[in-house]
Amino acid sequence: MGSGLEESLRLTVAALMQATGESQRAVAAVLGLTQTQVSRRQSGAASWTLDDVDALAGHYGIAALDLLAGPTRACEVLPASRRRAAALAKKGPVR
Repeated sequence: MGSGLEESLRLTVAALMQATGESQRAVAAVLGLTQTQVSRRQSGAASWTLDDVDALAGHYGIAALDLLAGPTRACEVLPASRRRAAALAKKGPVR
């Protein structure tokens, strides 16, 4: 088990992935990693880097400090256009 900040970041990334409907594979593509590398970071077997934090914050459209502040804060400041509901609305009705 990692430090409190590492655990908080794992929870935050999971919350943002849930809020946006993104998979580990999608996050991996943003970071230039494999899905396995993201999975290892999310399980605590490997640590997120500061470069990862910067890239994730940019991808989600939030400040790095908001990302590090925990899942509640990160989801509060997540732009509405990045939320799952907004993405589904753009696709139109399911037929």
